[in-house]
Amino acid sequence: MKYVESFREGDRISGVYLCKYKQSAVTKNGKTYENLIMQDKTGTIDSKIWDPNSQGIEDFDALDYVDIMAEVTSFQGTLQLNIKRARRARESEYQAADYLPVSDRDIEVMYRELLEFAEQVQEPHLRMLLQEFFVKDREFIKAFKFHSAAKSVHHSFVGGLLEHTLSVCKLCRYYVEAYPILNRDLLYAAAMCHDIGKVYELSDFPENDYTDEGQLLGHIAMGSEMVGERAHQIPGFPKKLEHELKHCILAHHGELEYGSPKKPALIEAVALNMADNTDAKMETLKEIFKSAGNSQEWLGYNRLFESNIRRSSQYIGLQPNNLQ
Repeated sequence: MKYVESFREGDRISGVYLCKYKQSAVTKNGKTYENLIMQDKTGTIDSKIWDPNSQGIEDFDALDYVDIMAEVTSFQGTLQLNIKRARRARESEYQAADYLPVSDRDIEVMYRELLEFAEQVQEPHLRMLLQEFFVKDREFIKAFKFHSAAKSVHHSFVGGLLEHTLSVCKLCRYYVEAYPILNRDLLYAAAMCHDIGKVYELSDFPENDYTDEGQLLGHIAMGSEMVGERAHQIPGFPKKLEHELKHCILAHHGELEYGSPKKPALIEAVALNMADNTDAKMETLKEIFKSAGNSQEWLGYNRLFESNIRRSSQYIGLQPNNLQ
């Protein structure tokens, strides 16, 4: 089996891959085709079946493991698969672990690093709240370690939520050192808790899709509720402190149109928003450039950046692994 990260234009691919997404579409000429996203543990690739009724294309659904024969092509600087043959794979033909995208970093090492931030929080109520989530709650810890941070935009892999949260904490550490006006305890607690609602907003892998609760409430509201519930279980938790922590979570997307119920009103909320936004955008670009290989071509309009994007000239000759 050849992994997605090693695909190059012109390759002929044969093997089993997870069908992450499948939807019928129609060309401008009225011809039906299939839009697919195929996945293994190294990444995903946009895929097409241009003639779904042809011999060799058998029935399968999204989230099925599919044995395919395909050619790697390029469209607007991005690789995609042109699938010629496809059939639902038998269970004996694959190991599920080979098809779940996983963080490049060691999950347990990252979690120990994250706990170091909790240990630096001195305010007793915030410290106790972090311990309730990240030290004592085994079910939450298991989900937090293995959840993604998003369905597709950034950190959409096992360990992605942990990796993103740790990166946000590290950026907040810089802000605290550079701007002593910041309340370190509040900012660290907010950074660790800002995305905890995602353990319920998104389903487990391989589905990694929005739950009913996630669609109706979203991780920001759920995260604020989770913090409020734990705070109420801690004797004497100051109401003002609870409100400040919940505000940071509610405002961490920065703008109402980006899903935040509130705009940042505390300096810690501003810092958290900048850290969250920085890591999300840098990781998004890293993943885009990695999937594009060494291409120096313009990669097309990107909705997140509202711009046509490409890799800068300093990356000429570098391999995708150097971008990690």
